[in-house]
Amino acid sequence: MGCKVGLVYVTAFPDRAEFRKNAADIAWETEVWIADNPDHLVHFNGERFLGPHDKRS
Repeated sequence: MGCKVGLVYVTAFPDRAEFRKNAADIAWETEVWIADNPDHLVHFNGERFLGPHDKRS
């Protein structure tokens, strides 16, 4: 493999109603994309936005 690119975690939902049902279970450091509002992302935790995550052991 040898890929050096970091990970970006994205959770996707079809609409806001489905997002609201699951919001409490979304992990920090993830992005949320909602299909019925495709131009907007919700970021969980303000330190990083669509940045790669370092591998943690």
